[in-house]
Amino acid sequence: MTSLDDIDRTILRLLVEDARRPYSDIAEEVDRSPPTVADRVERLQDLGLIKRFTVALDRSRLSEGLPMLVDLAVKPGATERVKAGVLDIDGVEHVFTTAEGHVVFQGHLGEPNVEALLSEAISLDDIQSYSVDLLSDVSWQPAVGEAAFAPECAECGNTVTAEGTSVVLDGDRYHFCCSSCEARFTDRYEELKQGV
Repeated sequence: MTSLDDIDRTILRLLVEDARRPYSDIAEEVDRSPPTVADRVERLQDLGLIKRFTVALDRSRLSEGLPMLVDLAVKPGATERVKAGVLDIDGVEHVFTTAEGHVVFQGHLGEPNVEALLSEAISLDDIQSYSVDLLSDVSWQPAVGEAAFAPECAECGNTVTAEGTSVVLDGDRYHFCCSSCEARFTDRYEELKQGV
C-alpha cells in the first residue's frame, strides 16, 4: 500500500494554492525533476487524492445571489435524501453532514425565501428545524498538513494502513486493509461481472 511522504504533501499543498502551477515550478520546490513530479501527481490521482483540477472563484466580484449559511436539523433516516436534494439547489457551493444529523450548506442563493427554496428541493417533512445566516465573507482553505493516506477498505470498511493492498478492476482502483478482503472482493466482483 502506498503512503504519503513529505514530497507528496508539498505537491498537494502547492497544487491547492494554484492548480495551474507548472510541474517545473513544483519540481524546484521539492528538489525533483518535472517528470518525477508528473509521475507523483498521476499516482495521487490514481489513489483518488486528487479528484480534479478546478477554479476557485472570487464570489465577491460577482453579484448573483445572497451569500448564506443554512443549517438543517434533519430527521433520523433522511440525511442522505436531504443532502442529495440540497446538492441540486442552484448556487449551493459546499455541503457538510454532521455526526449529529445536520446538513449544513453554504452558497449564493438567488431566492431570499429559504423555506420556499428548500420546499422545491426536499421534503420539509424531513426537516426538524433550520437556521439561516447571511454571510459577510467566505474563505475556503483546504490544507494537507501532516495527513496520512487512509482510504476505507472496499470490502469491510476498515481504514487501510500502509500494509494494505490496492487493485485496479476495469479502470477503477479499490483499496483493501488485507489480502483476504481483496480476495473476497475480487472474487465477488468477477462473479458479478460474469453474471452480467
